[in-house]
Amino acid sequence: MAQVTILGAKGGPAVRKDGAMPTALLVQMSGAQIVVDCGLGVTRGLVQAGFDLRALSQIVITHLHSDHVLELGPLIHTAWTTGLKTPLHIWGPKGLRAYWDGFMASMAFDCDLRVADEGRPPLGDLVQLHVLDEGAFTIGPVAARSLRVPHPPVTECFALRFDADGKSLCLSADTAHFPPLAELAKGADVLLHEAMLPQGIDAIIAKTGMGDKLRAHLANSHSTAEQAAQIATQAGVGHLVFYHIIPADDPAFGLADWQAAIAEHWDGPFTLAHDGLTVEF
Repeated sequence: MAQVTILGAKGGPAVRKDGAMPTALLVQMSGAQIVVDCGLGVTRGLVQAGFDLRALSQIVITHLHSDHVLELGPLIHTAWTTGLKTPLHIWGPKGLRAYWDGFMASMAFDCDLRVADEGRPPLGDLVQLHVLDEGAFTIGPVAARSLRVPHPPVTECFALRFDADGKSLCLSADTAHFPPLAELAKGADVLLHEAMLPQGIDAIIAKTGMGDKLRAHLANSHSTAEQAAQIATQAGVGHLVFYHIIPADDPAFGLADWQAAIAEHWDGPFTLAHDGLTVEF
């Protein structure tokens, strides 16, 4: 049995009362436990899902927008103070080293003190960074593939596919409509695809106080629910799951709106993600 747990279901960095948290996933396949993206709230989400932070060993960051990487450092530091003593591998795009070095510099006082005063192994010695680029790589028993997807102005953003023991999971990361993604996802048991309801954009603009630049970013850098459904059908996946949902915390839009948006393009199993949801495959 393989499964993916949605630790944060919303798209974008804002958090609101009783709303979903930004993007983070826990993928469990063939004994491997892989955290994908570390938006705000990932640490608590993992603990609430029953994950032992001392077992943290594999993390993949799809791109460096804050709603995918903001809590990477705090997650690792919290795992370390919880008792993590074993190597931790992180795959991420170019620029991840600068993030990690900056985080370690910001926490130097605390880290040095805990090594000297509490006898912990140096945190920097445990972490191994790997540059994520297009192509195949392995995460323990899991065969992984990455595909660069269009998410302007970000150029280093990667969709992922994981295969192990005859099970397969594909996730889109943040992307504008990108037909080649259907090839990466071909025949996957589950496709997690970001999705946006165009009719919800006006409310987002109003809430954030932003204007045409944010509207243009959303239109140019993300996929509508309809477009995501088209990818799922072209790929012939077994189960379509929407995550990185835009909007995720607007009571004016519910499951029926998402179902209506995809009805002409997808007739298979469909799930709208929410924080804490586990999908087995």
